[in-house]
Amino acid sequence: MGMSVTISAATEQDAEQIFRLQYLCFQSEAALYGNYRIDPLVQTLDSVRHEVATDCVFVARLGEEVVGSVRGKVTEDGAAAIAKLCVHPRLQGHGIGARLLRAAEAALAERHGATRFRLHTGHRSEGNLRLYRKVGYQTVGRVKGDDGVELIVLEKEAGAYVATA
Repeated sequence: MGMSVTISAATEQDAEQIFRLQYLCFQSEAALYGNYRIDPLVQTLDSVRHEVATDCVFVARLGEEVVGSVRGKVTEDGAAAIAKLCVHPRLQGHGIGARLLRAAEAALAERHGATRFRLHTGHRSEGNLRLYRKVGYQTVGRVKGDDGVELIVLEKEAGAYVATA
């Protein structure tokens, strides 16, 4: 292949590529639930721009192309909410999602003081659940999303990152 995938903090110039990538990546999730109104598919470009400017956002790049992204922010309870992890379909299964998660977790713990990480995924999203469990997340509950999809809530302690800071 020649080029390797690099992980870095997103810049405002990445917002449009992130927007397009998430629209592509979340089509399979929408099909799985028969619901094309899930948040990543109805989010606006301006909203993505706002998240890049205010949240902890990382991208995976292959050359100049954004091929993956993840977002996170610390909530009132000290947990970091991690969301919208996506990797281009042609590059899934090569560890890029786990690398993006690790980058976001490290930044959220070291720079933003997160004590634990929390994320949600659809109850039928077996590939996502496998990845999250493989990197240490455990199921802590279920909620119904604003779009009506039943979501599994997973959490992981941030202790390992705090100890290495």
